[in-house]
Amino acid sequence: MIDLTKKKIVVTGGTGFLGKHVIRRFDRAGCTSVVVPPHKEYDLTQADAIERLFARTKPEILIHMAAVVGGIGANRENPGRFFYDNAIMGIQLIEAARRHGVEKTVVLGTICAYPKFTPVPFHEEALWDGYPEETNAPYGLAKKMMLVQCQAYREQYGMNGIYLLPVNLYGPHDNFDLESSHVIPALVRKCVEAVNAGSKEIVLWGDGSPTREFLYVEDAAEGIYLATAHYDKPEPVNLGSGMEISIRDLAVTIAKMTGFTGEIVWDASKPNGQPRRCLDVTRAEQEFGFRAATPFDVGLKQTIEWYLGSIKSA
Repeated sequence: MIDLTKKKIVVTGGTGFLGKHVIRRFDRAGCTSVVVPPHKEYDLTQADAIERLFARTKPEILIHMAAVVGGIGANRENPGRFFYDNAIMGIQLIEAARRHGVEKTVVLGTICAYPKFTPVPFHEEALWDGYPEETNAPYGLAKKMMLVQCQAYREQYGMNGIYLLPVNLYGPHDNFDLESSHVIPALVRKCVEAVNAGSKEIVLWGDGSPTREFLYVEDAAEGIYLATAHYDKPEPVNLGSGMEISIRDLAVTIAKMTGFTGEIVWDASKPNGQPRRCLDVTRAEQEFGFRAATPFDVGLKQTIEWYLGSIKSA
């Protein structure tokens, strides 16, 4: 176990949706030397910016969460950018961590790295059994290369790099921009706006048949904290809740919780994305005692309440 309260910790992406919750979790643990590099000052796609960051902060622990992300639409419109920016950030940061002798590097991957037709529940060993779902393959493969890099650097240089695979996250402070958001915030916003406008229907992508697993963001932050403190092995680890719900059932649930009583129309000309997602979460519990604690209905309620509060104060 690492006593994180005595370490200098750099968290990339610390101002983002997940990052805000991770920083709070480390604060609660008594970590007083946590640095979040601002994007305006440190463009992590640039090697010189990364070198300045390491020279100034001298991290003992690096947690790399920064990413260029979005839903299916954003992935379809930006495959080149999503591949390059994510790959170059990760590769250069891990290399800098090696050169600067960082004690431990924690890299967040993505569930999009799994093959399109991975048997459910997803076991970590299945990561290399096929090609990812096409709409998010460039993003998923870019992030998966960081697993290869961490394992290769461990083998050649003895570098302690670990790789975590969080499932779809949701919760307060999520991105509710319909152009780039993921499914839960998009559904919440569409339903709320439909209620406010008196609309009788909302139109959603696909046919509603795919399934997804969701992890409340505060639970994800807890998993990252526990892995940083306790996990030091080369094998990737899923972070999830172990639940599975269809997009159709999810839409009905969110409509009910937001008070939308109109019709849900499915536009089957739009892509569904990966057919199913549900993780085997055994390894995380066995290796560092992580188990998701937030019931899905509770997390959804808190997410919706946060969004309603945010638009009232806007």
